[in-house]
Amino acid sequence: MSSPRVLSVGNCGADHGALQALLQRHWGAETQAAADAAATFSALRDRRFDLVLVNRIMDADGSEGIDIIRSMKNDPQLSAVPVMMITNFPEHQQAAVASGALPGFGKRDLGSPEMLDTLRAILGTSSTH
Repeated sequence: MSSPRVLSVGNCGADHGALQALLQRHWGAETQAAADAAATFSALRDRRFDLVLVNRIMDADGSEGIDIIRSMKNDPQLSAVPVMMITNFPEHQQAAVASGALPGFGKRDLGSPEMLDTLRAILGTSSTH
């Protein structure tokens, strides 16, 4: 089985690096960064991703991640791609799920057993457990 591919959307360099390290350590995942909506949709049209992790607020331009999720779910070519929102705020997480995202996690949960279980549902059994 090939390594999973994850698109990390709207995260600052430090947060992307932390996600990338965790995903590599646990799943051997290849993680690509996308700064904004345009980069996200370009990446999604160029290659297949097993999961898209969208930050609540784009670091690059302050736009809302929920708009990317809605656009993905309204696009017949992208609607089946699993997507999660990264947010510590339950109300934003609920809005993302209502828009078609899978339940995600917050940055404060990074590396927690619950967060790893959430990702395991999409990426499969962790390579380290």
